[in-house]
Amino acid sequence: MTERLSKLIALLTLTALIGCAGTSEKSMTYFGGKIINPKSDFVVLYDNEVVLDTFYLDQNDAFLGEMPSLIEGLYYFKHGNEHQYIYLEPKDSVLIRLNTWDFDESLVFSGKGAERNNLLIDCFLESEKEDKLFYKLYDLTPKEFKNKVDSIEEGRLARLSEFESKNPQESEQFKNILKIALTYPLYAKVESYPMAHSAKKQHESHIEVNRSFYSHRDKVSLDNDSIMYFYAYRDLVLSHLYNKVNTAGHKLESDEFTVSLLKTVANELKNEDTRNAILRQTVIGHFYRKSSCNVNKDAFETYFNLSTNEKDKNLVSSLLSDSKKVHKGKKIHNFHITDYNKTDRSIKSLIKGKNSVVYFWNPSYSSKDYIAARIIYLSREYPSIEFIGIKINGDGKDRIEKLDIKSQYYVSPKSEANDFLSSKMPRTILINKKGVVTNGYASLNSRNIYEQIALLAKN
Repeated sequence: MTERLSKLIALLTLTALIGCAGTSEKSMTYFGGKIINPKSDFVVLYDNEVVLDTFYLDQNDAFLGEMPSLIEGLYYFKHGNEHQYIYLEPKDSVLIRLNTWDFDESLVFSGKGAERNNLLIDCFLESEKEDKLFYKLYDLTPKEFKNKVDSIEEGRLARLSEFESKNPQESEQFKNILKIALTYPLYAKVESYPMAHSAKKQHESHIEVNRSFYSHRDKVSLDNDSIMYFYAYRDLVLSHLYNKVNTAGHKLESDEFTVSLLKTVANELKNEDTRNAILRQTVIGHFYRKSSCNVNKDAFETYFNLSTNEKDKNLVSSLLSDSKKVHKGKKIHNFHITDYNKTDRSIKSLIKGKNSVVYFWNPSYSSKDYIAARIIYLSREYPSIEFIGIKINGDGKDRIEKLDIKSQYYVSPKSEANDFLSSKMPRTILINKKGVVTNGYASLNSRNIYEQIALLAKN
């Protein structure tokens, strides 16, 4: 046990004794814990998008933070490139324990205020597991689907009622957050149903549903910007906006859909910071889903006209500039990358005579586990393809442990590759055995990449 954790346990005991004696204490709030297999040497606590505090790990990978004037509410903490939510009240003393190899599933809370947070993480994990269930339920008719959702919601509300009866001391603010965590993921799936059902049934037109199908809309508010970062709330808002645009007759993958969605986001979301963030996510997300250098000019022009965040617009401008630097149908320009023996290698020598998938990754945008899972799957599906992983802004100390180190490299500051990586955002380049680019800006997280790699493998 570390000195800091020992100190916190002693403090918790002392707090309880003081409370029993009826003595008032300063409303200090404590947040600490232990990180197994840490990805960095610190944990950052956020209030919405604002950094509240940064806590550094000690030699035993533990940390302890003290906050003298914290306001009750929902926060989130980040470690590495992953995050999770935490509800804090003044005088709470919450400890976390997690293993970064299984971040969400391993997370456990203890201490004063832990019960609330264990409930919230259970809701989060339950919602994730339901994604597979609902994929099957999207086959149902609107009436069958709505009946199923109503049945699940009834059970969730019963759980909420039971919690409230057993915990009358809990604040209305927390009970509202818990209700959102229990029910809003269901409502988001109702909003997603028309698009998901049509996609599974391969219908060209939007399926018609009656107004009662969206009965949840009478019970929710979509303008609570203070919790827009909370997954349950954010997912419902975005699903609602997507559904609204889709109902207007625009196909999901079309350029018209992207333009209409950007305009809808600008009209519906009143908070400037939230609106700008969703606008940025929308235009970049749709670009990546296409998995192509072909730029939807109308969408990007619409974005630049609607966003008021100059930093975001500079990022998107860099992305556009990068997309024009590697051309489909032309031979790849040579550039040098560095292996983990710190030896510079020429990309042309590495891919010579091979159909290749060259993917550039950045831990700020994708986790190592996600990339590893994608590459392992694709490598098995297409064993004749050479997969080369290159970390953007690497330093020889960080790689993806689950992948062969011999196929991993990084971009040094002097590499010519920096010319088409100015945004520092991930990109994948498909190159045939003749050294000709078949796709200059593919995306590992796009469904379109399967067909693109399959075509490459046939060359």
